[in-house]
Amino acid sequence: MHDSTPVHVDVFNSFPLNDCPDALWQRLDPVMIARDHGASLAILNGPRYWMIDAVAKVDVVDAEIRDFGGIAMRHAATLALDGLLAPHFYQERRVQRGAMFVFEAGQEIFELIADDGRRFVLQAYCVSVDPTINNRALATLGERLQLPQGWQYQRRVLDDELVVDTTVTDATVIQDELQNTYSLVP
Repeated sequence: MHDSTPVHVDVFNSFPLNDCPDALWQRLDPVMIARDHGASLAILNGPRYWMIDAVAKVDVVDAEIRDFGGIAMRHAATLALDGLLAPHFYQERRVQRGAMFVFEAGQEIFELIADDGRRFVLQAYCVSVDPTINNRALATLGERLQLPQGWQYQRRVLDDELVVDTTVTDATVIQDELQNTYSLVP
């Protein structure tokens, strides 16, 4: 029997407190983190590199700061999952983050375009699955992804500023199989 009890996931990150020193990150132990912070489970979800040019945060999520292995991190978001913690690539998840992500005019962005035309902009790339991913590799990332039928990956230069505003609504977020994270463009 499948348990569909909602699971609440608290997300902590080091932005803008520090650059998440790699030496400290590599020593993090998720079992110890869970025990020390009274959690059922801790998952190391990174390192990640932002693609956004600016972020504005509101008080939807508290500004609690915790120390994880010497890295100061703040409570950045909360997810309510359906009991499934395993990755589900290209599956929409609702994230309460209370933020505006800004991509400036003239910047190159990378998007997934769903079969219904909705666009998801790359907000952060992840190097935990493939440590060779960097800004240059994003240009050809679409050739490596196993996109759902009818989906496309594209890069383009913005004519105008793009703002993903989730200050009063939950963000809709998906991840690809390399754990890169994309936000639905309203």
